[in-house]
Amino acid sequence: MKNFLICFIVLFSANAFSQKKDNSFFKEYEPGFYQNSILKDIRNVNKKLEKVKMTKYFKVDMSKKDLPNKVDFYKKNMVWHFPVISQGNAGSCWAYSTVSFLESEVKRISNQEVKISEPYIVYWEYVEKAKGFIKKRGKSLFGQGSEGNAVTRMMKKYGAVPLESYTGLKDGRKFHTHEKMFNEMFSYLKSVKRANAWNEVEIIATIKSIMDTYIGTPPEEFSFKGKKYTPKTFLKDILKIKPEDYVEVLSYKQAAFYKKTSYDVPDNWWKSEEYYNIPLDEFMRVLKKAIRNGYTVSIGGDVSEAGLDTKTQCAIVPTFDLPSDYIDDNSRQFRFSNMTTTDDHGMHLVSYFEKDGKDWYLIKDSSSGSRNNDENSKEFGYYFFSEDYVKLKMMGFTIHKDALKDILKKFK
Repeated sequence: MKNFLICFIVLFSANAFSQKKDNSFFKEYEPGFYQNSILKDIRNVNKKLEKVKMTKYFKVDMSKKDLPNKVDFYKKNMVWHFPVISQGNAGSCWAYSTVSFLESEVKRISNQEVKISEPYIVYWEYVEKAKGFIKKRGKSLFGQGSEGNAVTRMMKKYGAVPLESYTGLKDGRKFHTHEKMFNEMFSYLKSVKRANAWNEVEIIATIKSIMDTYIGTPPEEFSFKGKKYTPKTFLKDILKIKPEDYVEVLSYKQAAFYKKTSYDVPDNWWKSEEYYNIPLDEFMRVLKKAIRNGYTVSIGGDVSEAGLDTKTQCAIVPTFDLPSDYIDDNSRQFRFSNMTTTDDHGMHLVSYFEKDGKDWYLIKDSSSGSRNNDENSKEFGYYFFSEDYVKLKMMGFTIHKDALKDILKKFK
C-alpha cells in the first residue's frame, strides 16, 4: 500500500507540473491606439486630459510561443458579426459587447444585418442610474460601468434604435468621450444629495439636458428603410429581439450552484439576482456547446493580467500564475475573493479554434487595448483567449436561453 501511494504521488506530481514553465519580463509602456488615435480626437472636448504615466508592466514572455493569433484560423467556425468598432474613451464596454452580441442574434433569428445604436442604450442606462441614485438617496452607484443584462433591461423598457438614427457623436467627432459629461452629471447629483433636494422630475430633466448637450437627444420616432418606427416598434418588428429570452450565466463558489443569485460586483448597481450560477465544468461545457451550435455570447471578466499580451493579442494563464491542471472552482473563487480577478471588461466571443486539444476563442473587443497593431490588419480589434484564460478569468456571459435548456431545467 505504501509503495502504491508513493507511485501515485509521483505520477500525479509529474502530470501536474508537466507544463513547460513560462518566463516573464518587464515591458516598457508604449503609446498605442488610445494615444495615437482616440486622444487626438477627444482633446477637442477635453482640453486637459491627464498624461499617461510612462511605466513598466509585468508580462508573460510570448516570444517563443506558437500562438493561434490570426483571424483566418477562426473563420471556419465564425458566427456572423459586424466589424469591430471602438468605444473611444467611454466606459461603455458592457453596451458595446452586448449590443454586438444582440446584432449577431438578429442575424441568427431573422437573417437581418442591422447595426444597433450603443449610445441609445447608454443614454437610458444613465437615466436609470440617476433614478436609482434618487431612490436610494445617494447610496446607489452612479458610474460609467454596467453589466451585460443592463442592455436587455434597457431595451425592454425603452426599445432600441439603429445606429444611423442616433450615433451619440457631435461636431464631426470620430470617437466617444463621456468623461466630461459624466463628471458634470455626477457633480450635479452630489449637489442634490448635499442639498437633500430629491425632486425626481427636476433631477432627471437636468441629467437628460446634460446628456443632450454632449451626445444629443435620442429619437422618439425615426425612419428605417423608408418606414417610420418608434424604438419599441423597431425592437419588436425589425430586430425581433425578446429581452426576456436572454439569461446571465455565472460561475462562482460563493453562492449555491443551480440557483439564481446576485453578481457581487459594483457594476451590478441595481442588485440583479437573475444570474444563473453553475459549476465551472458546466460553465465551460455550455460555452463550448453554444459556440459550436451557432450561438455567440457577450462575456465579461478580468483583462488586467500578466497573461494578456497586447502585442500578440493573446491571453493565457502563465505557469507562474497557475498550472493548467489546477484551474477549478476553488482557484477561480480564490482570485475573485481576493480581488485579483475583477469584473473590468465586457467583450463579444464570436468563434473558436482547436489547438493541442483545447479551444482558443476569438474575442471581438471595443476597447483600445486590442488595437495596438496595424489598423488595416484582420487582427485589428480582436483578442485571442486561451481556454484556460476564459476558465480562470472570465466570470460570466450573456446568452440566449435556448442554448442551455438542459441547464435551466436544473434550476428551481
